Amino acid sequence: MTDNSGNVLLALLTGAAIGAGIGILYAPDEGIKTRKKIKRKALDAKEDLTERIVHAKEELTKTANEKKEAFEQKLEDTISTMSYKADDIIVTLERKLEELRKKNAELQKT
Repeated sequence: MTDNSGNVLLALLTGAAIGAGIGILYAPDEGIKTRKKIKRKALDAKEDLTERIVHAKEELTKTANEKKEAFEQKLEDTISTMSYKADDIIVTLERKLEELRKKNAELQKT
């Protein structure tokens, strides 16, 4: 989760908790009922937050694994391409070396 989305999630959860708390406090119930409602709402919010964190963790793990696989594939493709290019360069250099040897042999004959 990026910093921005983490801040948004925190703001939403904080706003929801504050709104639920204010709603319960202004409800016309006895103190014990109000405390039970607050406790229940707090537990519900905790469960909801836990579920969201687990879901976010799963999504992050999934995304990270996908990005890792894509990076590894791209790296493998790049290395393979570089290997072919290196082979082409070596073949070209060997050919040039052979041409130079031939020219050198001709020059030594004269």
